[in-house]
Amino acid sequence: MGLQHKLDELIDIPRLSTWLDAHLPELGDGPLQASLLHGGYSNVVVNLERGRHAVVMRRPPAVPPPGSERTVLREARVLTALAGTDVPHPHCYASCDDDSVVGAPFYIMEKVEGWSGQVIDQKVVHPAPFDRMPYEYRIPFAVVDALVALANVDYLAVGLEGFGKPDNYLERQVDRWSGQLRSYKEKYNYPGRELPGYDLTERWLRDNIPPAAKPGIIHSDLGTPNMLFAHEPPARLNALIDWELSTIGDPMVDMGGFCSGLRDERTPDLTPNSLHDTSQWPTRQELARYYAAGTGRDVSHLDYYLILARFKAGCIMEYKVAQAAAGKLDAKVGAWFAEIVADCFTTSAEHIRKFC
Repeated sequence: MGLQHKLDELIDIPRLSTWLDAHLPELGDGPLQASLLHGGYSNVVVNLERGRHAVVMRRPPAVPPPGSERTVLREARVLTALAGTDVPHPHCYASCDDDSVVGAPFYIMEKVEGWSGQVIDQKVVHPAPFDRMPYEYRIPFAVVDALVALANVDYLAVGLEGFGKPDNYLERQVDRWSGQLRSYKEKYNYPGRELPGYDLTERWLRDNIPPAAKPGIIHSDLGTPNMLFAHEPPARLNALIDWELSTIGDPMVDMGGFCSGLRDERTPDLTPNSLHDTSQWPTRQELARYYAAGTGRDVSHLDYYLILARFKAGCIMEYKVAQAAAGKLDAKVGAWFAEIVADCFTTSAEHIRKFC
């Protein structure tokens, strides 16, 4: 299927032009030019130009997965709420919940320039000079700068009441992700498999929940492929993107997720298995101290958030293994994910035995 044919399924130029006349006149009034930037499973990104400057439309694909219409409007809501804060993000100009305009809800956001991490041969790579020292060392600090800004936002003051369920957030996490893992048996007719380390990890997480922290906005999908960095060093984050999993809860969950693939000061010569090569990055504890200095938050329970991040990742990614077992995914891809999932639980159990 050609790109133009795909675009014809995603937007109606005359209808969208009329909508832009009413809701985004500052874009201009010339002929609307559209080009497909990214056609993903959960969301599609389209570049729009109309005489003055380019913007980006984000909408579900032509055949949307369940819940994607709601998700795209949640993204628009959180980006709108972040306007005027120190959090690097694309500005949301307008959103639309009327399916009659382009066939699905959508929003229009700022087009932010910058580079992102790219997945090549199952590894995340960065462009030169950020692929080597000393420049790569600054990347995680730039990310944590954004997480500090995000944690310091008063989500109620910016209009995000009801955006998530912060009460008992950590208490609900194990049930949520273990329940998702169990659901694959029925969804894919998948018998499941033995996962060494799973039982210990689940039990430890239930028994060691940290005290409740001040709730805040969580991005929930951190990694340099979901970020836009300035082209020139030093590493500076222009925008966090892909907010479809964002919610309200304990912001340390983002820190746990981002730091889980980093070296630990207690075993500095060991680099965890990760999509990123973090051998030259700062340690988990160094970034945690940096985060604490910027937020005043308690990072003494960092181990919990690191283990929760791996538990969550393992529970989620097992669906790829289930899909492969059901013949809905290439067997080699399923085998690769099977190793990743197994590593999530075995390394979590090792972490608990060694440090907790």
